[in-house]
Amino acid sequence: MVDSQLTHCRVEAFPGATPLWLGLAPGRFVETGLWYWRFLHRRERERGLDDLEDLYTPGVFVVELAPGEAATLIATTHPEDLAADPERSLRREHVRTVALLRRDGATADDSVCQRLVLAADPFLVKRENTGCTVIAGYPWFTDWGRDTMIALPGLCLATGRYQEARSILATFATHLDQGLLPNRFPDRGEPPEYNTVDATLWLFETLARYARATGDRSLVDELLPVLQDVVRWHEQGTRHGIGVDPLDGLLRAGAPGVQLTWMDARVGDWVVTPRQGKPVEIQALWYNAVRLLSAWLHVRGQDVSRFAELSERCRVSFNRRFWNPPRDCCFDVVDGPEGDDPALRPNQLLAASLSNPVLDPSRWEAMLGTVERALLTPVGLRSLAPTEPAYVGAYGGDQFRRNSAYHQGTVWAWLIGPYVDVAKRVRGDDWDPKPVLTGLVRHLNEAGLGQVSEIFNGNPPHPPDGCIAQAWSVGELLRIWPGSAGVDRSYQGADNAT
Repeated sequence: MVDSQLTHCRVEAFPGATPLWLGLAPGRFVETGLWYWRFLHRRERERGLDDLEDLYTPGVFVVELAPGEAATLIATTHPEDLAADPERSLRREHVRTVALLRRDGATADDSVCQRLVLAADPFLVKRENTGCTVIAGYPWFTDWGRDTMIALPGLCLATGRYQEARSILATFATHLDQGLLPNRFPDRGEPPEYNTVDATLWLFETLARYARATGDRSLVDELLPVLQDVVRWHEQGTRHGIGVDPLDGLLRAGAPGVQLTWMDARVGDWVVTPRQGKPVEIQALWYNAVRLLSAWLHVRGQDVSRFAELSERCRVSFNRRFWNPPRDCCFDVVDGPEGDDPALRPNQLLAASLSNPVLDPSRWEAMLGTVERALLTPVGLRSLAPTEPAYVGAYGGDQFRRNSAYHQGTVWAWLIGPYVDVAKRVRGDDWDPKPVLTGLVRHLNEAGLGQVSEIFNGNPPHPPDGCIAQAWSVGELLRIWPGSAGVDRSYQGADNAT
């Protein structure tokens, strides 16, 4: 539906949709009402999507300008903006962005850090049903629990936006159900989806980083009861087969047709990388969560012997079960339907990157070297080594081909964060990560300008794909950028609890 006036028009895509208001100041709107039949969208055809569409042009804006004069095109969902002074609005936005750069934690004299601080801003939004939240990616993702927890330290803590960080963590915690954080908050009021094993465990790590960055003990105090409930649910078992194996203390997860880890590609009923059993990063997150909870309770004078026993059993079992000596790295999954999976993937980095590393320190350097040689690229880490039979080096084609390649070699920018964390632990704080970040910095000038894409092809020259702006890609690059307030060197975990 189009409602046109002399100076503006109102476009409503379908009944009930949020109207878009368009205006030109100065200028006038001339209604044309032209239809373009069977318009071909070439990119959609390439991706196997609906590619023919009838397009409607409501009209055109007309303005006559003398040399030196200017006109402003206004696109808004708030009709009162049409009457606003464009120059004043532009000045107000300039003041707002300058304030973002001057917040505590933002490095104002570093041009790359400044660009990343501004890149982080569009992901932090407010929604009616979830309050302050994080949009996972543009143009097509909504807010996801996993993505929010991973992206938040960079988006909020490295930019000094502590109040927003607190609000997001507190809000998401209210949606815990049977010990699980939602994987996704659907649009239009549908109930949240709880098909994730890692999002909940990331909550512990993100809360720990928040507490260390802010010194805010009150949020930890507020969330402790629900965090204890999370651990209890994981001990006794919850949805999708998630629960502690009483035989070895490791966390198992998986159900037919359900994707639970971040490697969550699915085509119809086919889960591309089901990873049923005991995935390596899930053990790392579980061990870290129990250790953090134990530390928080200990400094508050509570008995933590049960948690100490739970975490220690997990640690011993992990180092006995997951290390693969012939390859100098970890198995990706143990106790899967087809046994232990030796596929070389980047998930094992979390075993040495979190606040409480589960992998024995004597193995960090060897693991890091193996990962570097096979997975590190100028724009992130491959999701699978090129030497693996299932490796797919080019991402593209229809939905089946894209999802088949999504975690089978495709490069993910967000993984650069855990990689740098481990490299700094192995090589010390004097190690400079900038050489391995230059590719992502150059990428700020391509695809979504000023943003970091979701993924890149596994094969050189690694062209970008997926979302042109991804929250955890931006967040992790910002978090580990040298000099950023997001760089967290307090790795002591239980000895450094807040």
